[in-house]
Amino acid sequence: MTVQRGAPQLTSDFKSAFGGHPAGVAVITAGSPTGPVGITASSVASVSAEPPLLAFSLAAQSGSAAALAVAETVVVHLLTTADLELARVFADSRSERFTGTMAWTRLPGGEPLLSHHGFALRCKILSRTPAGGSLLLAAEVVEIVTPEAAGEPLVYHSRNFHALGGHSLLLR
Repeated sequence: MTVQRGAPQLTSDFKSAFGGHPAGVAVITAGSPTGPVGITASSVASVSAEPPLLAFSLAAQSGSAAALAVAETVVVHLLTTADLELARVFADSRSERFTGTMAWTRLPGGEPLLSHHGFALRCKILSRTPAGGSLLLAAEVVEIVTPEAAGEPLVYHSRNFHALGGHSLLLR
Protein backbone atom coordinates (compact mmCIF):
# COMPACT_ATOMS: atom_id res chain seq x y z
CA MET A 1 0.00 0.00 0.00
CA THR A 2 1.33 3.41 -0.98
CA VAL A 3 0.23 6.59 0.75
CA GLN A 4 0.32 9.67 -1.48
CA ARG A 5 0.27 13.15 0.03
CA GLY A 6 1.04 15.69 -2.75
CA ALA A 7 -1.97 17.52 -4.23
CA PRO A 8 -1.45 16.51 -7.91
CA GLN A 9 -0.82 12.88 -6.95
CA LEU A 10 -3.73 12.89 -4.51
CA THR A 11 -6.07 14.17 -7.25
CA SER A 12 -4.82 11.51 -9.67
CA ASP A 13 -5.20 8.75 -7.08
CA PHE A 14 -8.68 10.00 -6.14
CA LYS A 15 -9.76 9.80 -9.79
CA SER A 16 -8.29 6.29 -10.04
CA ALA A 17 -10.02 5.18 -6.86
CA PHE A 18 -13.47 6.36 -7.96
CA GLY A 19 -12.86 5.36 -11.57
CA GLY A 20 -12.60 1.81 -10.28
CA HIS A 21 -15.67 2.15 -8.04
CA PRO A 22 -18.82 1.28 -10.01
CA ALA A 23 -21.77 3.67 -9.96
CA GLY A 24 -25.30 3.59 -11.30
CA VAL A 25 -26.08 5.77 -14.31
CA ALA A 26 -28.86 8.34 -14.44
CA VAL A 27 -29.98 11.15 -16.70
CA ILE A 28 -31.12 14.25 -14.82
CA THR A 29 -33.50 16.57 -16.66
CA ALA A 30 -35.18 19.89 -15.93
CA GLY A 31 -37.09 22.62 -17.64
CA SER A 32 -35.28 25.91 -18.20
CA PRO A 33 -36.18 29.29 -19.71
CA THR A 34 -34.45 28.21 -22.94
CA GLY A 35 -36.05 24.74 -23.07
CA PRO A 36 -35.47 21.29 -21.60
CA VAL A 37 -31.98 20.37 -20.39
CA GLY A 38 -30.34 17.18 -19.20
CA ILE A 39 -27.06 15.49 -18.34
CA THR A 40 -25.81 11.97 -17.67
CA ALA A 41 -24.70 11.53 -14.07
CA SER A 42 -23.09 8.77 -12.05
CA SER A 43 -23.11 10.79 -8.82
CA VAL A 44 -26.73 10.11 -7.81
CA ALA A 45 -26.98 8.65 -4.31
CA SER A 46 -29.82 7.66 -2.02
CA VAL A 47 -29.71 9.74 1.16
CA SER A 48 -32.86 8.81 3.09
CA ALA A 49 -35.91 6.59 2.60
CA GLU A 50 -38.10 8.48 5.09
CA PRO A 51 -38.49 11.08 3.77
CA PRO A 52 -37.22 9.97 0.35
CA LEU A 53 -34.13 12.10 -0.36
CA LEU A 54 -31.33 11.83 -2.90
CA ALA A 55 -28.24 13.83 -3.78
CA PHE A 56 -26.16 14.42 -6.88
CA SER A 57 -23.32 16.66 -7.93
CA LEU A 58 -22.73 18.92 -10.90
CA ALA A 59 -19.11 19.34 -11.95
CA ALA A 60 -19.66 22.08 -14.54
CA GLN A 61 -21.16 25.52 -14.19
CA SER A 62 -22.04 25.97 -17.86
CA GLY A 63 -24.53 24.59 -20.36
CA SER A 64 -27.07 22.06 -19.12
CA ALA A 65 -25.36 21.71 -15.74
CA ALA A 66 -25.74 25.45 -15.11
CA ALA A 67 -29.45 25.24 -15.91
CA LEU A 68 -29.86 22.22 -13.61
CA ALA A 69 -28.01 24.07 -10.85
CA VAL A 70 -30.77 26.69 -10.62
CA ALA A 71 -33.79 24.48 -11.35
CA GLU A 72 -36.40 24.17 -8.60
CA THR A 73 -37.41 20.65 -9.73
CA VAL A 74 -35.66 17.90 -11.68
CA VAL A 75 -36.38 14.40 -12.90
CA VAL A 76 -33.78 11.72 -12.14
CA HIS A 77 -34.07 8.89 -14.67
CA LEU A 78 -32.40 5.72 -13.35
CA LEU A 79 -31.11 3.99 -16.48
CA THR A 80 -31.09 0.35 -17.50
CA THR A 81 -28.91 -1.37 -20.07
CA ALA A 82 -31.69 -0.79 -22.62
CA ASP A 83 -31.12 2.97 -22.09
CA LEU A 84 -27.46 2.98 -23.12
CA GLU A 85 -28.06 5.35 -26.04
CA LEU A 86 -29.73 7.89 -23.73
CA ALA A 87 -26.69 7.74 -21.43
CA ARG A 88 -24.39 8.42 -24.38
CA VAL A 89 -26.48 11.27 -25.81
CA PHE A 90 -26.78 13.13 -22.50
CA ALA A 91 -23.09 12.53 -21.65
CA ASP A 92 -21.91 14.36 -24.79
CA SER A 93 -22.46 18.12 -24.65
CA ARG A 94 -22.32 18.23 -28.46
CA SER A 95 -25.27 15.82 -28.86
CA GLU A 96 -28.67 17.13 -29.81
CA ARG A 97 -31.17 16.43 -27.06
CA PHE A 98 -34.96 16.55 -26.90
CA THR A 99 -35.23 16.23 -30.67
CA GLY A 100 -38.31 15.15 -32.60
CA THR A 101 -36.94 11.61 -32.77
CA MET A 102 -36.32 11.35 -29.01
CA ALA A 103 -39.29 9.96 -27.06
CA TRP A 104 -40.13 12.33 -24.22
CA THR A 105 -43.01 14.27 -22.72
CA ARG A 106 -43.51 16.93 -20.08
CA LEU A 107 -44.83 16.25 -16.61
CA PRO A 108 -47.61 18.54 -15.30
CA GLY A 109 -44.93 20.68 -13.60
CA GLY A 110 -43.15 21.18 -16.94
CA GLU A 111 -40.22 18.86 -16.27
CA PRO A 112 -39.08 16.74 -19.24
CA LEU A 113 -39.72 13.01 -18.77
CA LEU A 114 -37.71 10.70 -21.02
CA SER A 115 -39.24 7.49 -22.29
CA HIS A 116 -36.90 4.85 -20.89
CA HIS A 117 -36.88 1.48 -19.13
CA GLY A 118 -36.10 2.46 -15.54
CA PHE A 119 -37.61 4.45 -12.70
CA ALA A 120 -38.01 8.22 -12.96
CA LEU A 121 -37.97 10.26 -9.75
CA ARG A 122 -39.44 13.76 -9.84
CA CYS A 123 -37.63 15.81 -7.21
CA LYS A 124 -37.81 19.18 -5.51
CA ILE A 125 -34.36 20.68 -4.88
CA LEU A 126 -33.83 21.31 -1.15
CA SER A 127 -30.28 22.65 -1.04
CA ARG A 128 -27.25 23.57 -3.11
CA THR A 129 -23.85 23.30 -1.46
CA PRO A 130 -20.58 24.34 -3.13
CA ALA A 131 -18.10 21.47 -2.75
CA GLY A 132 -14.68 22.04 -4.27
CA GLY A 133 -15.21 22.77 -7.95
CA SER A 134 -18.61 21.07 -7.90
CA LEU A 135 -22.09 21.81 -6.62
CA LEU A 136 -23.82 19.23 -4.41
CA LEU A 137 -27.62 19.23 -4.66
CA ALA A 138 -29.95 17.52 -2.19
CA ALA A 139 -33.48 16.80 -3.39
CA GLU A 140 -36.72 15.40 -2.02
CA VAL A 141 -38.45 12.80 -4.18
CA VAL A 142 -42.05 13.94 -4.63
CA GLU A 143 -43.21 11.48 -7.30
CA ILE A 144 -41.98 8.23 -8.85
CA VAL A 145 -42.81 7.02 -12.34
CA THR A 146 -42.54 3.23 -12.19
CA PRO A 147 -41.62 1.21 -15.29
CA GLU A 148 -43.78 -1.69 -16.41
CA ALA A 149 -40.78 -3.99 -16.12
CA ALA A 150 -37.41 -2.58 -15.09
CA GLY A 151 -34.40 -4.00 -16.89
CA GLU A 152 -30.87 -4.61 -15.72
CA PRO A 153 -29.22 -1.48 -14.30
CA LEU A 154 -26.64 0.42 -16.30
CA VAL A 155 -23.37 0.89 -14.41
CA TYR A 156 -20.37 3.13 -15.02
CA HIS A 157 -16.96 1.66 -14.17
CA SER A 158 -13.43 2.43 -15.37
CA ARG A 159 -14.72 5.03 -17.87
CA ASN A 160 -17.08 2.53 -19.56
CA PHE A 161 -20.72 1.49 -19.32
CA HIS A 162 -21.45 -2.01 -18.03
CA ALA A 163 -24.45 -4.28 -17.44
CA LEU A 164 -25.28 -5.49 -13.97
CA GLY A 165 -27.61 -8.44 -13.68
CA GLY A 166 -28.04 -12.08 -12.75
CA HIS A 167 -24.83 -12.96 -14.59
CA SER A 168 -22.85 -10.81 -12.14
CA LEU A 169 -24.34 -12.22 -8.92
CA LEU A 170 -21.60 -13.60 -6.65
CA LEU A 171 -23.60 -14.95 -3.71
CA ARG A 172 -27.23 -15.82 -3.02
